[in-house]
Amino acid sequence: MFCYQCEQTNKGTGCTTMGVCGKDATTAAMQDLLVHVAKGISMYAHRARKLGVTNREVNVFTVEALFTTVTNVNFDPTRIQQLIQRGVEIRDKAKKLYEEACRKAGQTPESLTGPATWTPAKDLPSLIQQAESVGIARETQVVGADIAGLKQLLTYGLKGMAAYTDHAQILGQEDDQVYAFVHEALNFLTQEKPDTNDLIGMNMKCGEVNLRAMELLDKGNTGAYGDPAPTPVRITPKKGKAILISGHDLKDLEELLKQTEGKGINIYTHGEMLPAHGYPKLKKFKHLVGNYGGAWQDQRKEFDEFPGAILMTTNCIQRPKDSYKARIFTSGLVAWPDVVHISNRDFTPVIEAAPAAEGFAEDGDDKEILVGFGHSAVMSVADKVIEAVKSGAIRHFFLIGGCDGAKTGRNYYTEFAQKVPNDCVILTLACGKYRFNKLDFGHIGGIPRLLDVGQCNDAYSAIQIAVALAGAFNTDVNSLPLSLILSWYEQKAVCILLTLLHLGIRNIRLGPSLPAFVTPMVLQVLVDKFNIQPISTPDEDLKAILG
Repeated sequence: MFCYQCEQTNKGTGCTTMGVCGKDATTAAMQDLLVHVAKGISMYAHRARKLGVTNREVNVFTVEALFTTVTNVNFDPTRIQQLIQRGVEIRDKAKKLYEEACRKAGQTPESLTGPATWTPAKDLPSLIQQAESVGIARETQVVGADIAGLKQLLTYGLKGMAAYTDHAQILGQEDDQVYAFVHEALNFLTQEKPDTNDLIGMNMKCGEVNLRAMELLDKGNTGAYGDPAPTPVRITPKKGKAILISGHDLKDLEELLKQTEGKGINIYTHGEMLPAHGYPKLKKFKHLVGNYGGAWQDQRKEFDEFPGAILMTTNCIQRPKDSYKARIFTSGLVAWPDVVHISNRDFTPVIEAAPAAEGFAEDGDDKEILVGFGHSAVMSVADKVIEAVKSGAIRHFFLIGGCDGAKTGRNYYTEFAQKVPNDCVILTLACGKYRFNKLDFGHIGGIPRLLDVGQCNDAYSAIQIAVALAGAFNTDVNSLPLSLILSWYEQKAVCILLTLLHLGIRNIRLGPSLPAFVTPMVLQVLVDKFNIQPISTPDEDLKAILG
């Protein structure tokens, strides 16, 4: 086993026996093989596309395969093994499509090797052995750490983009050019040692295409549920039976709300589901009563204490404690061994588990936080924001956001937010907001000093806000009084970073530690071109930014 795709990787270099995330060596091996199969699919799909042939089943499976291997999504090696077998079937379908396209075009099909012809072993021990030849450790031995790191940077960017692409297609938003790039990039990665400049260029293109993927998801969310609007959210319990829903999938939340309506069960969001309260067509459900808990890394304590059923969508699941294993359920691509999985959004088992649990015995104190500051909401008061900047009432904007995690050093973000001067506005997104989103930052001329933009994919909203402000001041984003203070944990943060770099945004501060797959050579390129830099201390960074 060797895995360094997340920020918490062991000793900052890589997990070799057991993932810090909870992934064992068997699961890691199955994930490596699933990515290998996806590359084989794309070798044929990419060539078929050049001949004008595409197939949605091939496209969607490839995206789902990548999403399955994102950190904290699927920990069930048996389910992943089944996906590998299905992937081989999809690869054979893509091969047939390619060969038929060649015949129609009067061309001779290429004789492909590697992932295009790989055959999975019939038993798990043999599959694990096969994985050794396709993993990162082996690749690093062959091509060196720099090339391997750049290839993994692209791979992780693709994984993050796949998550957004999958969410978008679930809501009916697709762009064939996104699928085209996924196949192009996976096919590119089958080159043993591509040129360094080509690798850097492909990573930048990943950032470009991910911007489109996030735009599709934004259209999917707002098209289905309306534009988010500033909304107070209760963060203390209400008396009664309860279900907690975590993850990112708003479609799962919508279906759960419909299926529980009128049943006397209160629904609480958790983690990245918090922004759901800002969407008009979701907050209309009266039994969506509030948000419980904080970011994903605290779930084992919070789920243990939650007196109801729990539904985990998308990623961010951790090893369940025995105390709540019988009342936690997974959906979509999420899986954990021996945890009941919900298919086709029939949440009957979750709903039946809620009344059997204790529920909350009494109401908690009335406490609320504010969400719903997507690009539509912020730009609706753009004139006030612009005037506040021109008058000097607002001196600077800070985007403090990204993934949260358990690794030490993340208290930096709490301290930074607390030390931001009172004439500055903080925008935040993703689960990193939980480091400070329950603090009172007050207002500037009626404008809240803390604006919660949404989920991690709502980095698209933050980009649109920045671009609109730049247009209003007749300048570029880098010349705005705006600083990006980002935290990262997994692969969705990687694709967002690539998008920001594609847009030419400079002076990003990143923490709490730099990715293990970014070698000194790669880091130097990022520093020279974008002046990307690690966080230091809140006082030092604020002084450097504000003077």
